[in-house]
Amino acid sequence: MIAILLVAYIADYCVFRYRVASNRQPFGSITVQHYDAVEHKDGKAELIFDPPVQQTCVHALFPHAGNPTCWYLSRHAEQRTDI
Repeated sequence: MIAILLVAYIADYCVFRYRVASNRQPFGSITVQHYDAVEHKDGKAELIFDPPVQQTCVHALFPHAGNPTCWYLSRHAEQRTDI
């Protein structure tokens, strides 16, 4: 199982590097909404919303170059931080 995942990651990385070298749109952009949830002592939560921002993502199966994948980021466009 580990060998299959390793081969898949290496193949995905090679395709990503080829797309970077040939300038075939390896990166994308997704609008992300981030908000903080502040818990109060009475059990209620206060939501503090940040303005939406464009986040760079990678068109690949696995994250590369320090960026998340576009397929994952599009499914998790709302990001919550519990404080």
